[in-house]
Amino acid sequence: MLLLAVTALEKMKTLPPDVWLKIGVAVGAFIIAILVFRRVMKMNKIIAGVIVFVVVTVVFFSWVYNRNEPKFLTPLVNRIAPFFPSAGSYTSKQQTAPRP
Repeated sequence: MLLLAVTALEKMKTLPPDVWLKIGVAVGAFIIAILVFRRVMKMNKIIAGVIVFVVVTVVFFSWVYNRNEPKFLTPLVNRIAPFFPSAGSYTSKQQTAPRP
């Protein structure tokens, strides 16, 4: 029975290369995030706050425009979305004929 047991190393060898690429990208992104976080903590707090505000605002409005927000934010985005343009409304307006 011991001869038929598959080791963890043998299982890792059977993984396709794209899995290893995704793992490598995730580890690299984590390391870069830590380095950026340490650099931001050395900055002036007002400048860091402005940068964080701009990034969060851009991401949030991207979610509102494309409607690809996380599920837990859907109720909030449903209330805010009618006040802003969305990707679906633009394409539907392009399909209608202009008024004479």
